[in-house]
Amino acid sequence: MLVWARTSDRPGQKVARSRGAASIFKAMDVQIFGVKKDADTRKALRFFKERRIKVHFVDFKTRGPSKGELRRFADKHGVDVLIDRDAKRFQALGLQAAYYGADRWIEIAMDEPLILRLPLVRRGQDVTVGYDDTEWKRWQVG
Repeated sequence: MLVWARTSDRPGQKVARSRGAASIFKAMDVQIFGVKKDADTRKALRFFKERRIKVHFVDFKTRGPSKGELRRFADKHGVDVLIDRDAKRFQALGLQAAYYGADRWIEIAMDEPLILRLPLVRRGQDVTVGYDDTEWKRWQVG
């Protein structure tokens, strides 16, 4: 429920203050990393848009991922989950037989973000890899 209140620092101006369930959405901002052409990334953007949740979208076509961003997802889910071995770009680079350590995979993914399982979604310390609407719904409740 939204309640209109007057602020003391700006006389005459009304500001919406949230109460109850609406405050859950107010506090929930998510960051989505992906590529606009990817179907799962588009579904993730639509999921949050339908729920009127503020989204910060980072397009890997214009800005590649940083090592810290990828490390955050790899620490939580593991590099094996982060790398999409079925991706066209993964196959084109001939990485099927490659056995690298986590740090090397992250370096490759920094240069070739299309080998990642997209979208990468972050809310505070919570992160998901791929389309995971059940986890995102849990974020809304908790």
